[in-house]
Amino acid sequence: MNRPINRRDALKTGAAIGAGFWLGGSSVSRAEDSPNEKINVACIGIGGRGSANVGGVSKQNIVAMCDLDESRAGKMFEKHSKARRFEDFRKMLDEMEGQIDAVVVSTPDHTHFHSSMMAMQMGKHLYCEKPMAHSVWEIREMTNMAKKMKVATQLGVQRHTLSVMHRSVELIQAGAIGKVSEVHSWIGGDRGMPAPAKTGEKVPAHLNWDLWLGPAADRPYSSSYCPYNWRFWWDFGTGETGNFGCHILDIPFWALGLKYPTRVDGSGPEVDPQRASKSMTTRLEFPDKGVTLHWYHAKSGPPILKEKSLSGKGMNTLFIGSDGMLLTGFGKYKLLPEEKFASYQNPERSIPDSPGFHNEWLNAIRGGEPATCDFDYSGPLSETVLLANTAYRAGGGFDWDAKTLSTGGNDKADAMIRTEFRKGWEV
Repeated sequence: MNRPINRRDALKTGAAIGAGFWLGGSSVSRAEDSPNEKINVACIGIGGRGSANVGGVSKQNIVAMCDLDESRAGKMFEKHSKARRFEDFRKMLDEMEGQIDAVVVSTPDHTHFHSSMMAMQMGKHLYCEKPMAHSVWEIREMTNMAKKMKVATQLGVQRHTLSVMHRSVELIQAGAIGKVSEVHSWIGGDRGMPAPAKTGEKVPAHLNWDLWLGPAADRPYSSSYCPYNWRFWWDFGTGETGNFGCHILDIPFWALGLKYPTRVDGSGPEVDPQRASKSMTTRLEFPDKGVTLHWYHAKSGPPILKEKSLSGKGMNTLFIGSDGMLLTGFGKYKLLPEEKFASYQNPERSIPDSPGFHNEWLNAIRGGEPATCDFDYSGPLSETVLLANTAYRAGGGFDWDAKTLSTGGNDKADAMIRTEFRKGWEV
């Protein structure tokens, strides 16, 4: 991984981008030198969620767009017809290196890492969809690379801008409920465990299946994976926890200044080696903050709601403090017990309104303050989300050493910290 590799050789061989992949004399893009100038942006993955991210940067110069599904990406290709059109992000970055300031990555989880690392190693600023990457090791590599290259980053945790979330964070940090020792966060529903993959299907003419697989193990095409259900297959996605965990755990992470847990435990239904489950329960310990964080994927919410005789409708997080509780979500919050806080005066607002989630990143590129969900903050958050998955899938818990990415001898968990890439995509 420390051997320099010529970029054009990598493009020819399909070699992927690791911590030691060298891209020549590229330097960080200098869009900040001209604060009023439009930023030259390239977008990778422009169908589905990607189309919303294209919209978020549409006032800039979108100079290149990359997608391997011509049908799913068709509307965006047509809308931004002046942008150069690509199917392979490696070719796009290689051919347009000098014309791109920043890159937006909105592909399935398993292909975040390679495109993001290649962009950052070329000095391009990066916006990446959650949960940042497909494994804890990948997330750590991306976090370190962003710091090394001094590029502006933002993880797609868009709810970070919501006013209710701001007020909840202010209440916790102002000590409204005293010292917080326990937090329960959850996502409802029972999405997961899709039907076994269909077989014998032909690859649609509009889809480059080999590129869609990217670093994942080779297999025949199936509509069971693409274009959406990939989220619930472990080789491609990170389940409902990966889907919503970064959004919801953003609340306690921000409010309590959490970073890395030291102990992770998980349980749930029988583990399927291929498919994400419909439910799970995890417990994460943060002794430096004196906090135990519980994460649940539970159709009817966590048991704590019933124990406390609380309704979780419209909520997703319960903080338990020495002087009360805060029940909150993205649209409302409630201090408990209600009679105690009936006349409570909220603290003065300390969190400013966001100029817009994508605009935070664009402003950072121009030399402004770092975006609120840059990788320094969202890297540890994303790692924690995937550690919760790891504990469940490993069938038990482990002590976590964040410095060495070690699971304390839990071999099953250790095997999931860094996943293997198929031939041609190795690092």
